[in-house]
Amino acid sequence: MESSKITKLQKIKEKSVSRLYAVQALFQIEANSNSIEKIVLEFKNHREKENLYSNNYSRSDLIFFKKIIETTVKHQKKIDMNIMKSIKDDWAMERIDPTLRAIFRAAAAEFLIKTPPKVVISEFLEIAKSFFPNGKECKLANGVLDKLATEILST
Repeated sequence: MESSKITKLQKIKEKSVSRLYAVQALFQIEANSNSIEKIVLEFKNHREKENLYSNNYSRSDLIFFKKIIETTVKHQKKIDMNIMKSIKDDWAMERIDPTLRAIFRAAAAEFLIKTPPKVVISEFLEIAKSFFPNGKECKLANGVLDKLATEILST
């Protein structure tokens, strides 16, 4: 295989790992009120090394990871408003599973940074499947991500 193809595939994998990290980090930020700096440092110094050396996972793109987190935090009010527009009328934000909230927020941040919607939806559905392999949460995620893309990209 040509080295440029390998590099492109590697970059795609790195972004996928970054998205998973972002979901985990956003969960932690919400659960523990951790700062962005503390979370990014933890992922850089601990999670990244553990994934590379213990689990043999692909490396992440830590710059992309940080961009998702920073965009989410910076625009959280707007993101949460759009999430609420994308779910059932009688649901409160607190009713959404915290992992799904993190998935929705990270995906919304990527819509804001202009990642193609098909890529965002596909990637975050895969993450949802990894957390909820047998659940109805994946169907909910699919519907919400579609609506979220429409809401955010139309503004």
